[in-house]
Amino acid sequence: MAFKLDSDSGGDLDELSEINVTPFIDVVLVLLIIFMVAAPLSTVDVPVDLPVSNAEPQKRPDEPVYLTVKEDLSLVLGSKAVSDGALAAELDERTAGDREQRLFLRADGSVAYADLMAVMNRLRSAGYLKIALVGLEDPDAAPAQGSGGSAEGRERP
Repeated sequence: MAFKLDSDSGGDLDELSEINVTPFIDVVLVLLIIFMVAAPLSTVDVPVDLPVSNAEPQKRPDEPVYLTVKEDLSLVLGSKAVSDGALAAELDERTAGDREQRLFLRADGSVAYADLMAVMNRLRSAGYLKIALVGLEDPDAAPAQGSGGSAEGRERP
């Protein structure tokens, strides 16, 4: 509420009905600047190195099914080379048709992400939806409790 002091009003204070919006505009501009600065900081643009993992190792099945994508994009199921066309049939033979069995997919570090996704799409088309990516353990990470050994050079799903 604002009052106008006027010498000819005889000491009576008249009420003004004007709104002072300057403080409101200042606050809005400060908030706008804060959001303009904070918005680019919320996006993450960090290069990632996917082959190394420091996650806790998962329990492996007795006979895991490993599918390997080599540097030349050839596929190897276990230790047997497989062509793209025979991948579904070989997987059905190896898993006895159990499409709920987890497949362990490992790829050379130089394989492009798009090529790895193409292999994963072929697996999904064949009906295998449970796919675990395999990487090397991070040698700098502290070994898990009860692991009882060195973490260097071991694969981790």
